[in-house]
Amino acid sequence: MIKRYLIERSSWIFLFLLQQVILLLIAYLDPSIPLSAVGYIVFVSLIVFVIFLIYRYQKETNFFHQLEERENDFDLSNMSSASSPFEKIVENSIIEQTKHLKQTASENRLLIEQEKDDLLAWIHEVKTPLTAMHLMIQRMDDTPLKGDLTYEWLRIHLLLDQQLHQKRIPFIKNDLYMEVTDLETLLFSELKTLQSWCIQKGIGFDFNLEVTHVLSDVKWLAFIIRQILTNAVKYSHSSEIIINSYNMNDRNYLSIQDFGRGIDAKDMPRIFDKGFTSTTDHQDQASTGMGLYLAKKAADSLHTQLSVESKRNEGTTVTLAFPKRNEFDETMGM
Repeated sequence: MIKRYLIERSSWIFLFLLQQVILLLIAYLDPSIPLSAVGYIVFVSLIVFVIFLIYRYQKETNFFHQLEERENDFDLSNMSSASSPFEKIVENSIIEQTKHLKQTASENRLLIEQEKDDLLAWIHEVKTPLTAMHLMIQRMDDTPLKGDLTYEWLRIHLLLDQQLHQKRIPFIKNDLYMEVTDLETLLFSELKTLQSWCIQKGIGFDFNLEVTHVLSDVKWLAFIIRQILTNAVKYSHSSEIIINSYNMNDRNYLSIQDFGRGIDAKDMPRIFDKGFTSTTDHQDQASTGMGLYLAKKAADSLHTQLSVESKRNEGTTVTLAFPKRNEFDETMGM
């Protein structure tokens, strides 16, 4: 702050020093003016000027120093009052801008909320004709066409479901209900939805469920598993997907292992980033880069650890580590 203040006042300091040099030069050139007396006057003036500069530094920089340390928010209660006309101009400008930004932020928040509500309402409305479409597809006799239409229907269904949960995730804590969840029933329910897709791709499932009940929110856990299974089926072909549940160190685990294309090692640190797809298969238009991102966000809110192990062209294993009893109690206390 001292350096910046000296730079700010450099023209004044230069003018004062120039005046002192002129006085000394006049005394030097004019024999009638005693040089020692002028030198004494210059010396005293310098001392007075330095003291004055220190005083003005304390007075003038206090307001700006507090502005510099102030947090970038809309709270003006901690801002010191202006004491000079120029400081008052700055203060009034900040107050007016803050009021305008508050108003704009409030209006934008309302617009976003309205758009979110409209989108959620639209998704719910679209589900009705989508359900009717699925029933009509099931009554078709043309098996190849039926399979193709079911696959396209499923893609739309999963994308709508993903969009619905994406809008709900910011408010997930208001929607949680932690309970003992039947893992086996939940898994078979999700696999039933993906059944036609799995048949089309020649994918089977191998189960080993040592643990059949876990502590979680059934709706959000179903969404997480749906994202994991969708990725496993999407990136696999004519292979098995192994689903295991087990208990280790008083913690329940669920692992879903596929033998698909896997994930490149350089992509692993970014798999939970929003919108990230792949650097190796960047031309893949079917990938949205939202599945694992949303699953991780939901899992964190459920106090469930989601981890991924993968090797390129060997497959991927996604593991869910459910909360222990004390972590469950902490979640219930939210």
